[in-house]
Amino acid sequence: MLLLIAIFITITYLIIIGILTYGFDKVEDLKLEDLKPKTKFSVVIPFRNEAENLPNLLASIENLNYPKSLFEIIFVDDDSEDESVLILEKILASNSTINNIRIVKNERISNSPKKDAITSAIKIAKHNWIVTTDADCVLPQYWLDTFDESIQTEKPNCIVAPVTYHGENSFLNRFQTLDFLSLQGATIGGFGIDKAFMCNGANFAYKKSEFKSVKGFEGNDGIASGDDMFLLEKFIKHDSKKVSYLKAKTAIVTTNPAENLKNLVHQRIRWASKASRYNFWFSKLVGLIVLLGNLVFLGLIISLIFNYSSSQTIIALLVIKFSIDFLLLFKTTRFFRQENLLLSYLFSSILYPIFNVSVAFLSFFKTYEWKGRNFKK
Repeated sequence: MLLLIAIFITITYLIIIGILTYGFDKVEDLKLEDLKPKTKFSVVIPFRNEAENLPNLLASIENLNYPKSLFEIIFVDDDSEDESVLILEKILASNSTINNIRIVKNERISNSPKKDAITSAIKIAKHNWIVTTDADCVLPQYWLDTFDESIQTEKPNCIVAPVTYHGENSFLNRFQTLDFLSLQGATIGGFGIDKAFMCNGANFAYKKSEFKSVKGFEGNDGIASGDDMFLLEKFIKHDSKKVSYLKAKTAIVTTNPAENLKNLVHQRIRWASKASRYNFWFSKLVGLIVLLGNLVFLGLIISLIFNYSSSQTIIALLVIKFSIDFLLLFKTTRFFRQENLLLSYLFSSILYPIFNVSVAFLSFFKTYEWKGRNFKK
């Protein structure tokens, strides 16, 4: 009986991941056509205690190809306790070419500091197109050019764009980057089958007018995280045909991985803790099937070790899961030009089910730490 359940779950997992893999290829790559820039952007960057990362971000901002008259940068200080603001002010004062940047204080009105920061910036934003990113990110040179061409050619109201990790070549970084890329692959795949269900606030754009139409973060501002996902759900509900994915290498933003295992676990608990609040049935279905698939994987490994069931059947089920995961990751790493990470896939695929199930379990009971603050689910 247990083996039949394992077979059913594995086949369901194969179908779900297979559909997302199919969807990945359905989303067409956008290649720059050198259109004349037209769109005006307000780039919003909340920050808290990012003194170490801000110089790299500012260097990438200075290197942006987009005309400076067509965009502004709004940094929102969320009660930084380090020298973040001082570093920003010093760099801006010493660089006369950066003259379209403002630093403002976060206006706290809810339980979510980041949502408050974004709302604070949008209130004073000069332009209708809002683009959000994080203070530990590095922006590609043609970042805004790519958004502009997508807006000119596709006329969306909301754009989800790609994010990956940069950093040292340690096993922990490779492990979490593969995990992160699997989420990116699923994100793209969801758009390809018209079931968009994920995004990342480190590379997310939408019209200020649309933000106001859906009443911003109203209704989920009691949840500390989820500034991106809950907003995406609102935009899709308002007009799903106007929400698009920007599948373009020139739009890939890179960000820092977690520094250590503790930070990684807290980050994933934060992500998992908001999943029960999602409104889309498809996102809940994918999350449930992935969790059950990893539980089955662990059960099959135990059965194989102690010879509880037919070893041939168990190995076949393990190979099915291993293969479909690899296919989606292969396509995703190739798009992000990080194929070298696949050298760590075999070992990571054995550890990941333990990690995934543990985080899911902990998310029900454990608080998480984020930017030096403790939050409940």
